[in-house]
Amino acid sequence: MSIRSHIDDLRETVPPDVTLVAVSKFHPAETVREAYDAGLRVFGESRVQELVAKKEQLPGDIEWHFIGNLQRNKVKQIAPFISLIHSLDNERLMLEIEKQGAANRRIISCLLQIHIAEEETKAGFSPGECRQFLEEGKWKACPHVRIAGVMGMATFTDDVDQVRDEFRQLKLLFDEFKTGFFRHDTAFKEISMGMTGDYPVAIEEGSTMIRIGTLIFGDR
Repeated sequence: MSIRSHIDDLRETVPPDVTLVAVSKFHPAETVREAYDAGLRVFGESRVQELVAKKEQLPGDIEWHFIGNLQRNKVKQIAPFISLIHSLDNERLMLEIEKQGAANRRIISCLLQIHIAEEETKAGFSPGECRQFLEEGKWKACPHVRIAGVMGMATFTDDVDQVRDEFRQLKLLFDEFKTGFFRHDTAFKEISMGMTGDYPVAIEEGSTMIRIGTLIFGDR
């Protein structure tokens, strides 16, 4: 099947109000162009160098999302153009994003990455750490950082009930933070959860944004 066929199949299962982020990391620009020509405009990358290189080779109306672990010393390279950073998980990173946002005279949207899986290798705030981060309020003094929602990855397991519980936990945290900190902030609206293996469950549990690679591009 072609990339276009994969995208057409996906569109039959993804509601129109859920953003499809095509995870293009490790795939060449020509392959990304196929997905672009099939109508996709939102692409996710996890390595800064690869992202910057692809941006230079591909159409300018692409909305680039950064979905991997972001080192502070790499923020400067993507600050001029990045649409959304999915992996804000500590204060020092937030301050660097604020610095680079100010330097580029733009507001950079970010998601709070929260560790909801049982796997220790996955990054992110713990729920308690994220709650404390928001309560301390230093984010309010960062006008060039826009906190737009939350992101989380479920445990890689065949246990659908566990995956559902983890996604449900993230949705509950989103609701808590929306009510407690962002009640009047219309920008705080995204719940980025769900990938190739679990996105239908994520959508059922309230995801507004799914990150799909293999179902679009095939195995890397």
